Parts: sequence; structure tokens; C-alpha cells
Amino acid sequence: MRRLYTGLAVAALVALIAVGCGRSRASDAKDTATTGALQGKLVITGSSTVAPLANEIARRFVEQHPDVQIDVQTGGSSRGVADAHAGLADIGMASRKLKASEAELTAHTIARDGICLIVHADNPLATLDADQVRAIWRGEITRWSQLGGQDAPITVVHKAEGRSTLELFLAYFALTNKETKPTVIIGDNEAGIKTVAGNPQAIGYVSIGAAEYSASQKVPIRLLPMAGVEPTAATVAAGTYPLSRPLNLVTREATPTGLAAAYIAFAQSAAVHDLVEDLYVVPLAP
Repeated sequence: MRRLYTGLAVAALVALIAVGCGRSRASDAKDTATTGALQGKLVITGSSTVAPLANEIARRFVEQHPDVQIDVQTGGSSRGVADAHAGLADIGMASRKLKASEAELTAHTIARDGICLIVHADNPLATLDADQVRAIWRGEITRWSQLGGQDAPITVVHKAEGRSTLELFLAYFALTNKETKPTVIIGDNEAGIKTVAGNPQAIGYVSIGAAEYSASQKVPIRLLPMAGVEPTAATVAAGTYPLSRPLNLVTREATPTGLAAAYIAFAQSAAVHDLVEDLYVVPLAP
């Protein structure tokens, strides 16, 4: 059974594994060198795209190491990077490459994903070219009838600041956030999918993995091709989809140690490839 995305795609949600109260920073982690077994607590914060995968990996990790607690919190890639840099989290999550200004941090890729446009399943639109997408987001095309569809206003669903999905979407379509004219601004992928699924006139953009998973669960959305390429985990894996990205765990240390190192090594291993595929993202090459 495909694992549900629900429960982790809300910006303020905290997912506690081996539930227990703890400090906002996991300073109590101990490694095998002193205890003979992994124990302690990890705090992981950031991208809502990475979070469902990080949480499923954490559950399996804790099954093997019952004295470990892992607290996964969302809030966007910017939060993950900032928290890792400030030491507020042991590991940050970022669904993008690190920027030149973040060179003091280290990214540990655990999977790959893409970004796709989604419309309601009842929308007859087959595809959009880049100029049409730009015109929609700039408010130059405001009705579906201008694209051969129904005479109804277009609901433009846009991402909030601090989300890497927003940054990558804007960069790909050569847009600035100031020139966009959204109807609705949302935070995470789940909110975007729910908004489009609940409004036949809506269009938005989300993680391919999140969208493919939701469509497989009969959520009424449809993924639009980009530059003539279908948005699937398979096209991301093949390198043919034009808007793909790494899903990263981020640390302040170039070479993490202790509990953080053990979790990252596990997250990059073949032991979690089934979890990666269950969430319709692309595992690392063997």
C-alpha cells in the first residue's frame, strides 16, 4: 500500500517518533562509541517535499534503533537551511541544491523529484507552453476561454515565500515573484493539491511525487506535461524531465558524526529504496 502523505504536509506540524518531550535542539544524542548502541534524539526541519520521505525513513530507522527519537518538522527549505546553520536542527531538509551563499553547509542527497503543473481532473486542457504559463501567472490570461476552455476565471494557486518549489518554478519560467498575480497562496504540496482538487478552475504547481501519489489515490487532479515531457518519476529518473531537483538533507558539518551520520547513511542506502519509490520520487542510483 502506498503510504499516505497526510500528517506531514502542514507547515506547523511536528511528527514525533518514539514520542517524548525534548529540547528544540537535539544536543543529547550519543553514539555507538560510548554506549554500544544508537540512542538520543534528532531534530530534522525544513522542506515539506522532503519531510514525508524523511519521516518514513525515520520510522524504519527507529524500528531498528528503539532508543532513538526523531522529530521531523516542516516549514520550507529556507527554514531547514536556516535551522541547520544556526544549530536549531541537527539536520535540515531542502528540496533544492544549496546556493553559493550557503557554502558553509553540506547537502546529502537522498532522492530526486520534479515540479509539475496540476489542474483539476475535469479541466480539458491538455498542455500549456511556457509563454502561456507566464501569461497566467502575470495576470495577462485570466479566463480559461482564452486557452480554448470554459468561460470561467482561472484560479492561480501560488507558493509562499521560503519554499524551494516557488524559487525553482519562478526560475524555470523566468518570472519574478513581484510580477505574479496569484489568486491563492499556499504553503506545502498537500495544500496546493487540495486547493486544485477542490476547484475545477484552479491551476498550481507541486512536487511530482506528491501529485503522482495523490492521483493514484483518486484525488481529482491531472498533471500537465512540461516542454512536451510527461511529469513522472520515470522521466525524472531518465533525466528527460526539464524541471527536476535533488531532495537533500543538510548539515552544518561537512562530515556528520554520531546519530546524524547514522541516519543520513541509512537514508542514502538501498535499504530505503522501497520507501522512496512508494512516495513516487526517484531513489539514488545503486
